[in-house]
Amino acid sequence: MRTLFLLGNPNVGKSAIFSRLTGLDVILSNYPGTTVEFVRGQTKLGGETYQVVDVPGTYSLEPTNRAEQVAVRMLDTAAAGDVVLNVLDAANLERNLFLTLQLIQRGLPMVVALNRWDMTKSRGIEINVDALAKNLTVPVVAVVGISGEGVKELSEAVLAVAAEDRRPRLAVPLRSEDLWRLIGTLCAESQKLFHHHPSFLERVLEISVRMPWALLIALGVLAGTFACVRAVSEWLIAHVLDPFFMHAYLPGLLRLARGLHPPPWLADFLLGAPPVPMESFGLLTTALYIPLVILLPYIFSFYVVLSFLEDSGYLVRLATALDRVFHPLGLHGYASIPILLGLGCKVPAVAATRILESDKERQIALVLILLLAPCLPQSAMIYSVLIRYGLQTVVAFFFLLLLLGLGAGLLLNRLLKGETPELFVEIPPYQLPGPRVLIRKVYLRLKNFLVEAVPMIVAGIALVNVLELTGLMGRVSDLFSPLVQGILGLPKEMSVVMISGFLRKDVAIGLLIPFHLTWKQLVIASLILVIYLPCVATFSMMVREFSLKIAVKISALTLVVALLLAGILNWIL
Repeated sequence: MRTLFLLGNPNVGKSAIFSRLTGLDVILSNYPGTTVEFVRGQTKLGGETYQVVDVPGTYSLEPTNRAEQVAVRMLDTAAAGDVVLNVLDAANLERNLFLTLQLIQRGLPMVVALNRWDMTKSRGIEINVDALAKNLTVPVVAVVGISGEGVKELSEAVLAVAAEDRRPRLAVPLRSEDLWRLIGTLCAESQKLFHHHPSFLERVLEISVRMPWALLIALGVLAGTFACVRAVSEWLIAHVLDPFFMHAYLPGLLRLARGLHPPPWLADFLLGAPPVPMESFGLLTTALYIPLVILLPYIFSFYVVLSFLEDSGYLVRLATALDRVFHPLGLHGYASIPILLGLGCKVPAVAATRILESDKERQIALVLILLLAPCLPQSAMIYSVLIRYGLQTVVAFFFLLLLLGLGAGLLLNRLLKGETPELFVEIPPYQLPGPRVLIRKVYLRLKNFLVEAVPMIVAGIALVNVLELTGLMGRVSDLFSPLVQGILGLPKEMSVVMISGFLRKDVAIGLLIPFHLTWKQLVIASLILVIYLPCVATFSMMVREFSLKIAVKISALTLVVALLLAGILNWIL
């Protein structure tokens, strides 16, 4: 099977063209040994099936970051009969041609797609496509990926190049200085620029990258994102998923169990005792309720919003606006996305750390996600538990978490080896995302979550279930009672609550109420439950996105921090 490699700079609209060529039957994967994502699918050209690979965006074939390294490695696998489809942003021809000339140096059969052709007129740009194709010695096709304009002609050009094994004949210099001189000549001969007066809308939109407006707009977008994810997720849980699970799936499951009469131990393992989601560790109840009812709505709504921000062109502006804020913590502006999501749900937040480039950044972001603030259900439960002691207690509690997270970020920035790369990005024009591309992105990411993350969450619940059925859970509670009573100043029974928090922390915080704890004990217990360990779903996602070693190491770090801080508070208060 031949392969069609889609190559281009970041943010040139490769995803829209990929979507037009392949549809939804595609696969999202990590390149082996990395967290760099790429997408592959299939298309038929002239009756022959092609594998289409959306290569990570790169500015050059001389890699400066992990994504560019992966792009070069993937291009190195090109075999006889494969074709390179080089996607350019027609409104930024000069900058895009550097990669084009480097690809021509490779001598592979290739076609150039001038994407966003519709934006050239509004920007006062006129490109002679025939002249550019003649000078580059490769076919050049003007396309609009979002609407599909020119995609048919693009497919025909790819088919013709593959059939004839047509290779570039342009002699490309090796030195970068000579490359840029050639680019200047190519642009002068094929492109004309006219004076363009920015419209009122363009002027308004461009303030999103100018301080201080950029920061204010960024905070507004973050707040809107959080509110949107929360509203959509809670509506789906309350009106769709929870009613279906509780009133259709669960009654049917119980009727089936009564008909089959399984042994008591098997019934407890599969259904839980009692067979109620979140009140036991049943494999067919709680183990499915958590990922499919509690987590899936947050994953879905987050990916819808994230895909919209990506394709509209604002995500890059958001990262640019918040870049300075995150630098002291060893991060750049893209870290704002996963950290914000952690305020709603930790699972999509951990998944979103893959947009960060270095291992150092991803680990710092993960620690901040776990320490900086509890997720939305925990926050609501903490508020309801602590508000009886006044609003000042609630505010002080969350301020303490904020200080803890910022302190951890500053410390880890000094301790962890590695560099935080500067944020050098091309700011793409604003555009209204195409529904086809949005649907494809959300579909891919949800499919990835269901196939990879859900089984790990179920396995984690099953492990907790085994501990409870074998009686090891109670023994562990007795083992840790000296720590809970002696150092933390909490009742012995709190050991069971802390262990159950590994399943779901907001429920564990709610279990504090029957213990009639003092003000001091309530604050310490809430603090422990928020930061001592990630819940089983978050831990499973940490293993998937990082590794078991890193997940255990960071979980141990948060546990030590939680115990030290709670012990100090017990001693002070």
